[in-house]
Amino acid sequence: MVNWTDKPSYNCQDLREIVRILRHPGGCAWDQEQTHVSIRRNFLEEAYEVAEAIDEGDPEHLREELGDVLLQVVFHSSIEEDAGRYDLDAVADGVCRKLIYRHPHVFGDVTVHSTGEILSNWEELKKKEKGQATQADAVDAVARSLPALWRAEKMKKKAAKAGFDWRDVSGALDKLSEELDELKAAALSGEGDPVEELGDLLFAAVCVGRFLDADPEDALHAACNKFSARFRKTEALAAQRGLSLDKLSDREQIALWREAKEQIEA
Repeated sequence: MVNWTDKPSYNCQDLREIVRILRHPGGCAWDQEQTHVSIRRNFLEEAYEVAEAIDEGDPEHLREELGDVLLQVVFHSSIEEDAGRYDLDAVADGVCRKLIYRHPHVFGDVTVHSTGEILSNWEELKKKEKGQATQADAVDAVARSLPALWRAEKMKKKAAKAGFDWRDVSGALDKLSEELDELKAAALSGEGDPVEELGDLLFAAVCVGRFLDADPEDALHAACNKFSARFRKTEALAAQRGLSLDKLSDREQIALWREAKEQIEA
């Protein structure tokens, strides 16, 4: 049993101390076994749970999930501290320096007249900070661990900053149609790799979304929710009529699907 005194309220320093206790002799065997790699997925899951709490508009749920993300930051920093490389204070130092450097209109003598200028300056300072000599360097630097739709969107935005972009949505839509035709040819006639063509089609769809100011992840989530509701209704309609979906023909399934859609939208 460790020497610990309960308090009516805890702070960030208490969290650091609790993690230190858990990760050292006399603490928790599971915590002591963890590495950056073993808890990598935990970090991602906690970040998504923060996003869900934001979507719910629930401040208390958000507070809880932010705490879980903070724990991940403290935990990873504790691993590095034990390795003798850096600690949580060094992590804070790094982000403080970054914020000061990238806000010269606040901490320096740069004058800006719009948020657009602020974002433009931010990107240029980021490129200098990371030694990105070209816009291609910036495209390559987009994190490969991002969800693929977000990664595609971010890469296309950075390419657009170099002027490599469609003039309007019509060009992006034409490209989407072209990629669909190529996917059909690959899937039905064996002309090319259908998986590669599917990737090209999805990338082209993300490009269209940029012109619509549509977040591709949000758009696909909305489509998933819509599919879920319509499928549930379709299945219910089939059950009401003593039918099994897997016994119906394609035409019968489509007819039920359309009926379900009409009832939901009515």
